[in-house]
Amino acid sequence: MGYGVVLVSGKTLKLLSFGVIHLSKIKDHPDKLKRIFERVDQLILEYKPDVMAIEAPFFGKNVQSMLKLGRAQGVSIAAALNRNIPFEEYAPKKIKQSITGSGNASKEQVAAMLMRLLNMKEMPKYLDATDGLAAAVCHHFQGGIGLHNKTKSGTWKAFMGDNPDRVK
Repeated sequence: MGYGVVLVSGKTLKLLSFGVIHLSKIKDHPDKLKRIFERVDQLILEYKPDVMAIEAPFFGKNVQSMLKLGRAQGVSIAAALNRNIPFEEYAPKKIKQSITGSGNASKEQVAAMLMRLLNMKEMPKYLDATDGLAAAVCHHFQGGIGLHNKTKSGTWKAFMGDNPDRVK
């Protein structure tokens, strides 16, 4: 499972950390969930983020895989909520589109664009790491408007008032 931490200062993005939570050596699924919760909690304590962005569940053919992924996302969200960190979800296609301009971009294309955006020197060993980083960068690019927060104040009237230059 990938993660990424960015610092936003105005319109400037700075990469603080990214990586993966290695789970392959853990046999039992509940132990994997515990490891995810503990590592996300550790990252929150270390970096003290204002918000967490996460990739929303997607629909696939393998129901068991979807269930396991949903549980992993759930414990990640629980770790954030446990520390009073708000979270926002973004659909996988929205993340790819936000980073590369195409909702059908490959992991390699997303990683390459993140390398340019964040001045990274080499391609990461694990592309799952750039998946987590992409969610963080997407959150910045989307202005915090994801699946839970369609507009910052919740109404079209408020959106139009806040963005007169975008209304014709």
